[in-house]
Amino acid sequence: MNSFRTSKDTLQVLKRNRKFSQENIPVEIIQHQEPKLLEETCEPVSYPEDPELEWCPPGHGDIFSTIWESGLLNVLKKNGIEYLFISNSDNLGARPSRTLAQHFENTGASIMIEVAKRTQADRKGGHIVRDLETGRMMLREMTQVHPEDRRSAQSIKKHPYFNTNNIWVRVDALQKKLEEYNGVLPLPVICNRKTIDPTNEKSEKVIQLETAMGAAISLFNDAICVEVDRMRFLPVKTTNDLFIMRSDRFHLTDSYEMEDGNYIFPDIDLDPRYYRNINDFNERFPYSVPALAAAKSVTIRGDWTFGNQVSMFSDAVLEDTGEPSYVPNGEFVGPQGIEPDEWV
Repeated sequence: MNSFRTSKDTLQVLKRNRKFSQENIPVEIIQHQEPKLLEETCEPVSYPEDPELEWCPPGHGDIFSTIWESGLLNVLKKNGIEYLFISNSDNLGARPSRTLAQHFENTGASIMIEVAKRTQADRKGGHIVRDLETGRMMLREMTQVHPEDRRSAQSIKKHPYFNTNNIWVRVDALQKKLEEYNGVLPLPVICNRKTIDPTNEKSEKVIQLETAMGAAISLFNDAICVEVDRMRFLPVKTTNDLFIMRSDRFHLTDSYEMEDGNYIFPDIDLDPRYYRNINDFNERFPYSVPALAAAKSVTIRGDWTFGNQVSMFSDAVLEDTGEPSYVPNGEFVGPQGIEPDEWV
């Protein structure tokens, strides 16, 4: 499922590889779009400088209505497809699994959501709870928690699992549930506060109303969860995440799948003034990101551009020099910054 913003770029990539297309099944469906709302008045935004920025996608929970309205469910059933695996495109750890597919089929459940053990880093994210009145499982985002209950909600002992947003669903069960609600599942609305121009923090503040697809588990009596390895949840949402993913910390098989393994991630802190925007990020790593195999953490302050075959080790730090700086080809960066070869 693409949004009106991602469709063109995504299709250009998919056309390079015919394996992504399947006869009689559309390559994409386009989700809905809705107006951004002014934070102060909740009125639709007007932005003559770029009218396209007046609109936003309504979150990945919209996938169910989009599937319904597009007629895709009928197409899938006609082609003999009984199960769907749905995941976020930015989750590079999500991939089809025969083991999980077989498990899902064996349970006979309508919907299954993959969960992983929460760590302290996940304590502010969405997690799985059970409705005391209905007994059904629910996805609870931290924005839905009363301030007085926030400490309890962040307890990884009380709520040990978080939602990876990898979801398995039976096509016939989903179609039946959508028919029950006339194509619009009653999912909780999430209020996201942003700026009208995401690249300009000084632009007007707006509200984007969204829903989460994982919240659909609360609508099925037979919904189940399955605990999976953390490697099935590798989202790339910031350039800090991308920095790790492009490094030698990860390895791909000949079929371009992530190799299994117990990956340990270094802490990455890139100066947002120079690395937050993807174009700025790419300009400063014209060859590739540095090797991180020996790095525990990376902290970059200031405007640094990197040469080829740079390596980082231990707690690597580059301080702000007050002017654009350069790390030459083949250098090593450690706790003292750029360090002589004989020190490494």
